[in-house]
Amino acid sequence: MRKYQFFYLLFFLALASIVGFSVFSDLPPIVSCDKWKYTAATSTSQKSYLNPVELVVKPWGGQHQVYGTFVIPPKYRIDGFVTITLPGKKTYCGQLLNVTSYLVPGLYPQPKNQIIRGYLNTRLALWLIIQGKGGELKQPQNWRLGYVERLKK
Repeated sequence: MRKYQFFYLLFFLALASIVGFSVFSDLPPIVSCDKWKYTAATSTSQKSYLNPVELVVKPWGGQHQVYGTFVIPPKYRIDGFVTITLPGKKTYCGQLLNVTSYLVPGLYPQPKNQIIRGYLNTRLALWLIIQGKGGELKQPQNWRLGYVERLKK
């Protein structure tokens, strides 16, 4: 009798994990690529893009372990999110956090420059790695942060 209980328990655990994975994998990413978050290029300035100076892709380390670090001069204004474009024209977006006031190991920017981190959703990063796109995710040229020159007041 105990032998069958073990198999039933194993069967229901497997079923619950399959259903749970299918439900959570269909959830949309936390950060959407809303057009209103883009900075509008003015007539005097051209919009440019910057790649990260540091890239960390370690989603198995927990939350906030998939990010790119960008150094922005003070006279520029940035987009509201970072974009990650993978081959196949698929674009994902991540949220930004200003970490200028924190000590970032190995990064020594000019005194007035901003240090911005663009975070990608950990669940989304794991899903991309499972699909075999971990190599593309680790390429700095696939991560971009748009910026334009600030308007003079």
